[in-house]
Amino acid sequence: MLNEILHLQQHQQRWVRRFEPRPLARQRLFCLAHAGGGARFFADWARLLPPSIEVIAVQLPGREERINEPLIPHMQALVNALMAAVPAWLDRPYALFGHSMGAAVAHELCLALQRQALRLPTCLMVSGREGPERHHGGSLHLADNARLLADIAALGGSPKALQTSPELQAMALPILRNDYQLIETYRPAPERARLNVPIEVLVGRDDRELNPGDAEAWAQETREGLQVHRFEGGHFYLVPQREAVLRGVSRCLGVSLPQALEMP
Repeated sequence: MLNEILHLQQHQQRWVRRFEPRPLARQRLFCLAHAGGGARFFADWARLLPPSIEVIAVQLPGREERINEPLIPHMQALVNALMAAVPAWLDRPYALFGHSMGAAVAHELCLALQRQALRLPTCLMVSGREGPERHHGGSLHLADNARLLADIAALGGSPKALQTSPELQAMALPILRNDYQLIETYRPAPERARLNVPIEVLVGRDDRELNPGDAEAWAQETREGLQVHRFEGGHFYLVPQREAVLRGVSRCLGVSLPQALEMP
């Protein structure tokens, strides 16, 4: 029995990164990254958000310190694995934030939590992602490396060195291809429930991944209201607009940021 408990605790710990542990924080913010991204994408958020918020960056297998673990190419398998880890961290109010692929994962996780009558987030924040009713799909995960790299470069979310470094490509391309497979083959359940959670949608005004009405389509997924927030920039608007995004996230959580942030 003790070995089973220890194994469960180790499993739960692997899925989260607490870059700044805040055991006295009043609430938590779970963050899920885009395709190819890892928990470190949110490291600065942990430092810049107010002390009353503890950032829990979700770390998927196959990247960063979990590089040797098998990747998960299917949405349902990923959500099942998260449901074995996340509930242990729901001992206080929390919100969910996901960008791009991470937004779809956050929504599916929220649906699973609601089905099991577990504590729900105070807010679901979805960024750079169309509503499930307008899921775009795609087949880029089947494309050759050159096309996959070109598409990623066009989105603006990868380091320039990725385009020229064979070493970086050898590490990054399997993760990117896996994540594109996960999100492109994902099919939202046609009879899914509406969430008893308000949804905040964050998008870049020039995001070429979104069509008119894609952001507003999230209104069909909630009984508790929707707000859409637009920022200057494209699909990865939240990098150059980080301060504005963090101020928006803080407002959703009912707190305010200092007038000046110590941005790196």
